[in-house]
Amino acid sequence: MTAPETTAAPTPSPVPIAAALALGDDALVLSHRLGEWAGHAPVLEEEVALANIALDLLGQARLLLSMAGDEDELAYLREERAFRNLQLVEQENGDFAHTIVRQLYFSTYQHLLYAELAAGDGPFAPLAAKAVKEVAYHRDHAEQWTLRLGDGTEESHERTRRACEALWRFTGEMFQPVEAVDVDRERMEAAWLASVGEVLRRATLTVPEGPRTGAWAAGAGRQGLHTESFGRMLAEMQHLHRSHPGASW
Repeated sequence: MTAPETTAAPTPSPVPIAAALALGDDALVLSHRLGEWAGHAPVLEEEVALANIALDLLGQARLLLSMAGDEDELAYLREERAFRNLQLVEQENGDFAHTIVRQLYFSTYQHLLYAELAAGDGPFAPLAAKAVKEVAYHRDHAEQWTLRLGDGTEESHERTRRACEALWRFTGEMFQPVEAVDVDRERMEAAWLASVGEVLRRATLTVPEGPRTGAWAAGAGRQGLHTESFGRMLAEMQHLHRSHPGASW
């Protein structure tokens, strides 16, 4: 009697730890920044909206960091130089316009990234397929507020303009290569510039002319180099865990 043929289960793709850390740190740090708005948002509706976006990002961070190791240890016990997040996401909240522009820049990029990852068969495809739907809301929320602020009062327009220019130099880093994240970065960057540029034009704002790459731009977060505000944020985020090691509740 001939034994039935069996088909071996496909070997899962190994998780690229460096990539999981980079993408996970982006989500973790921005989640914390948005969480800082709790009790301070300009209207109650935005308290809920920003909190929900922060929770979406925290969920992404947990999944990504768990691919690289123990999520709690990676979040709370690493030193500043071990974090691989973009410098854009660690920038201080500033006023509401500053937070919204930071969100516009990042969520437009993240939506393009997850759409590409979801279309592939790599280890991040399942997460990206779910997260891309969440991030579409994050992007739309930021776009609508950019339009309201940019084409609103003289004061809101000026604050949004200043935010666009201040954060512009951090955007080039989003399109630097990340090990094992196989996406068409040139095409993504062109799509990002077109999308963000269209939103800014509709908001009666001018696309900043400052450098996004080169010596005058920012962008060493992926190498573990961060801006001054990041150290203060990290100390606050890690304080409770470090103060009570091994505690549970």
